[in-house]
Amino acid sequence: MAKKETVKKETTRTKKRKQRVILFTTPTCSFCNAAKQYFRKNGVRFREVDVSKDPAAARDMKRRSGQMGVPVIDINGKIVVGFDRPKIERLLSQ
Repeated sequence: MAKKETVKKETTRTKKRKQRVILFTTPTCSFCNAAKQYFRKNGVRFREVDVSKDPAAARDMKRRSGQMGVPVIDINGKIVVGFDRPKIERLLSQ
């Protein structure tokens, strides 16, 4: 049984590494910080984009999500507005 558990853990880790995650943030956003902490704790690689310093990125975020508020999280092209943990977990497990 221990062997199957090890394989399952490795498969889960591999899935997380293959995800393309973009996190649109600002420095003062507490939910952005919670999302970053969640991703780091769970070994999810992500690219952080600070929209307060990059107007083009802010326009890109609005185009993708229809929103100007942060965080906006793009997981393999699927958009999550806010730190919606259940939705994030569901998208990461796909």
